[in-house]
Amino acid sequence: MARMAERSQRGGHSGVSIEDVAAAAGVSTATVSRAVRGLPRVSPATREKILEVAGALGYVASSSASGLATGRTKTIGVLAPFVSRWFFSKAIEGADRELHARHYNLSLFNLGGHGSNRERLFSKTMVYKQIDALLVLCMALSHEELDHLQKIDIPLIVVGGHVEECAYIGIDDYAAASTAVRHLIDLGHRDIALLHGDDETDLNFDVPRVRILAFKDVMAGAGLPTRHEWDEWGDFTVRSGQEAFRRLWAQPGPKPTAIFCASDEMAMGVIFEAARVGVRVPEDLSVVGIDDHDFADAMGLTTVGQRPDEQAELATKMLIDELDGTVGAVRSAVAPHQLIVRRTTAPPPS
Repeated sequence: MARMAERSQRGGHSGVSIEDVAAAAGVSTATVSRAVRGLPRVSPATREKILEVAGALGYVASSSASGLATGRTKTIGVLAPFVSRWFFSKAIEGADRELHARHYNLSLFNLGGHGSNRERLFSKTMVYKQIDALLVLCMALSHEELDHLQKIDIPLIVVGGHVEECAYIGIDDYAAASTAVRHLIDLGHRDIALLHGDDETDLNFDVPRVRILAFKDVMAGAGLPTRHEWDEWGDFTVRSGQEAFRRLWAQPGPKPTAIFCASDEMAMGVIFEAARVGVRVPEDLSVVGIDDHDFADAMGLTTVGQRPDEQAELATKMLIDELDGTVGAVRSAVAPHQLIVRRTTAPPPS
């Protein structure tokens, strides 16, 4: 106790851990977390004891001292690998819409496409900032990160795809990609190229892999070959779509009559670069994407649409409902997708 008291004099979280409070109060770290955040399933007597111990040890920094009295911080964290790309900006927009309606604040954690600062983020920042729950966009979490979140008992949900050991909301990526490829086959295309996503980060997300698998399965089911030389990759950006098209068209031999792109932004890059070299879309080349990007309609892009803002809005509602005591509010859900046929797909040239 003397060691902890000395650390508490140095000020708040900088010296005192949640384990210190739990040990002094004789409860688990999860119970401490629930008590100081005002979450349900903690008895009034236990909560009062924990808040008293936490206050004595200086567990909550002076700038957040009111949190001991009011419980909640009324802040939801949103963890994003990027904020500039369409899916993430739309998802943040949807989350903020629900938070504003429920009088909550948003605390954004942006990895900037890299995972180098994830260890500090999970072990320090999320506790310091006193978020009540966490919404993760299109990222897998390591076992260590999940353990940390479970230790402090933060409600958690992932938006944008399937993640092991987590509740998640997203479209059925296998079905969405299959729908796009079948559309090309139904138009009569047999020579179809693949432009898949392959983020060069350590985000460990499985959406790119699932969409590749769907392409290969649908092609095989139709008795069509998947040519290695027509397998290109990008990082879900317009520029990577342009670069992939240049690599594909620079190869000798026959050219595909259609390209399935694993995102609309890459599909747009393909269309821009095709026009630059005189390849007509859809007369010479059909192009289909996934997302229904804000620019897709203006470009006439055929795509499989989804609504990341609605996915994040629903996920945020689940988190707040859980915080308000609705047990089981946070759960996995499959979001809808639909084929939207526009001007970039047509039967192959005869």
